[in-house]
Amino acid sequence: MVTVARLRGIVPPVVTPFTAEGDVDVPSLERVTEHLLASGVHGVFVLGSTGEVAYLTDDQRDLVVRTVVATVAGRVPVLAGAIDLTSARVVEQARRSVAAGVDAVVATAPVYAINDAAEIEDHFRAVAAASEVPVLAYDIPVRVKVKLGADLLVRLGTEGVLAGVKDSSGDDVGFRRLVAANAAAGSPLTLFTGHEVVVDGMLLLGADGVVPGLANVDAAGYARLWDRAEAGDWAGARAEQDRLARLFEIVFQAAGRSGDAAGVGAFKVAMQRQGLIDSATMAFPVRALDGEVAERIEEITRAAGLLAAPEASLSGR
Repeated sequence: MVTVARLRGIVPPVVTPFTAEGDVDVPSLERVTEHLLASGVHGVFVLGSTGEVAYLTDDQRDLVVRTVVATVAGRVPVLAGAIDLTSARVVEQARRSVAAGVDAVVATAPVYAINDAAEIEDHFRAVAAASEVPVLAYDIPVRVKVKLGADLLVRLGTEGVLAGVKDSSGDDVGFRRLVAANAAAGSPLTLFTGHEVVVDGMLLLGADGVVPGLANVDAAGYARLWDRAEAGDWAGARAEQDRLARLFEIVFQAAGRSGDAAGVGAFKVAMQRQGLIDSATMAFPVRALDGEVAERIEEITRAAGLLAAPEASLSGR
């Protein structure tokens, strides 16, 4: 296994491509994974929100993990989400991913059970005890309905229960407080932000890396942003972030649709236009974006320099 100790950098949450019939599209998943690696990412994260994990059966989750682990073949760390209704089911998901060869597990608090802070602490201890690889906490209250406290996270990091945190809370003040608390404790946790459009700011304040869904569409852009930030070229990092922010407008083109359709659906339309996946199909019952919405997404993607200009018509020559 590749070590995840002090893993840093760009770790995209990989989309799960589907066939028109709703099966996992393995060739497209292999193609996406290879593309991400060629773009210079530092790791990959499967079975997250961008991977539509909540919609996948256990067999589909296993297939996604096995496919990505085999494709990566040890070149970068592979992290897998352990996301389910209760502690027992999260532990089971973690064990299945570890058996399939992942290098780390990213676990949420239980997403249906109503647990208090002490029970959530016991939950993370149980997941870590059952896992043979490092465990990161996945803080995503928009889905789990629980915000993980900095004191809990840093304490579990100091004790070696947790190796890191993927912060998708959108709470920038909370994240900055977590960075400060972690530094004061000797930095036991590796801290990732799930932000798309303020990555430069998160890196400047002390994030160790980023897990941006938009990297499925433009991983090379995030790799350039990372390299510029590492070099202390913050003006260059901001310029790259500004370009990525303009690209991120694709997720705002489907007003009135579900969050999964508008966000992941937009990524998939752009990726299909790029030839990275064969179909923009979403997991049932989410409907794929099409028509004028898809056309607007295509134009934004082209304006970002990620699609070739359309060929001139014969009448325009």
